[in-house]
Amino acid sequence: MLTTQSIFDRYQEVRARLPKVVARESSVEIQSLLEIADEVDAFVFDAFGVLNVGETMIPGADTRLDQLRERGCAIRILTNAASYDRSGAIAKFKRLGLRVEDDEIITSREATLQNLSKAHWGVIAAETDPLSDLPVQTTRLKDAPEDYNRVDHFLFLSTADWTLAQQELLEAAMQDRPRTLLIGNADLAAPRDDGFSVEPGYYGHKIADLFPKHVQFFGKPFPEVYDLIEATLPGLASDRIAMCGDTLHTDILGAAARGWRTVLVTQDGLFSGFDTRPFSEESRLFADWQLPRI
Repeated sequence: MLTTQSIFDRYQEVRARLPKVVARESSVEIQSLLEIADEVDAFVFDAFGVLNVGETMIPGADTRLDQLRERGCAIRILTNAASYDRSGAIAKFKRLGLRVEDDEIITSREATLQNLSKAHWGVIAAETDPLSDLPVQTTRLKDAPEDYNRVDHFLFLSTADWTLAQQELLEAAMQDRPRTLLIGNADLAAPRDDGFSVEPGYYGHKIADLFPKHVQFFGKPFPEVYDLIEATLPGLASDRIAMCGDTLHTDILGAAARGWRTVLVTQDGLFSGFDTRPFSEESRLFADWQLPRI
């Protein structure tokens, strides 16, 4: 069972695979993003733990986004969720009750699919995912060992229906013939109503422990998603963009490595119920600002 401590410890173990960042010594405590709205032209939000927990919107998130827009700030949502295509991501946020425009949402899945080569891909995805946005030949990987053996590369989008037995099949196929494995969601875990879910990054790093040269991760903290965000904000200086997230090694590290400002949100996400300072001190990852909710 995943805990805040075990998730943090695993991120520390794989730190060498993450982008490099200049250490900070402290964070400034604030109570509302409105306090820093004059210093920021674009706010980029993680979803889980910042805007929602599981399928429930965090109270006040919708109002705050509206208020920031009224102040003239651009809004973007940058999510590592890769279990559904772009239309599914848009539908999810609208289902939560968030008032967002379609072009305000960027997903790690989009970045991943831009890096697919023309080949036969074995895909790990939710049963409900039609894979209609994949522009390549695919085989959905389940329990048949021969499927793992015959594909050229692997694409990991979702853990929704993934099992330990299937993970063993994937590891065995890599042992037999190492191939490219793209991880569409770099997160180890995500906060849910009943604890933490295991995400593709968790399994991806297990493979990377064995075959580090064959695994590529997408989503925060890796650079491709920041390229997508910045392309929608032409001419905006990086230090006028602020990333708001609940996780030090993804949201804060990735944005800081890009030169963005950072805001750690503490009440509902990875560090819910914890004092974040010991974690920041150990990892030397402090956000510019810190607050309970946005």
